[in-house]
Amino acid sequence: MASQIFVHLPVKDLDRSVAFFTALGFSFNPQFTDENATCMLVGENIFVMLLVEPYFATFTGKPVSDATRQTEVLVALALESREAVDGMVAKVVAAGGNVTQPARDLGFMYQQSFADLDGHQCPDALPPQG
Repeated sequence: MASQIFVHLPVKDLDRSVAFFTALGFSFNPQFTDENATCMLVGENIFVMLLVEPYFATFTGKPVSDATRQTEVLVALALESREAVDGMVAKVVAAGGNVTQPARDLGFMYQQSFADLDGHQCPDALPPQG
């Protein structure tokens, strides 16, 4: 079983992406940060590597998708309350991101979805109770 997860996302402008995610309350590991990449701390064992597109391309033989036009991955964040979900989405909008789906109360789960500055989508949700 894996002990950590690293999600790698291509970004157009690393400084702009760092500013966006800093505004959402995330921090970064300076040991894994240079002009090509940074390591965003999401949880104790959860990390997102933001890689500038040319550097990201060195990890794959396939074209890098344009997340504003195609879906490459959905990254879901489970937050502790409905207020935390609404608060995160408010920070996203204030930092320049977009709401991609309106809030949905599914009874067992509350969800809102947003996209970052590069179009990566995130269904932000209060996890199922039970």
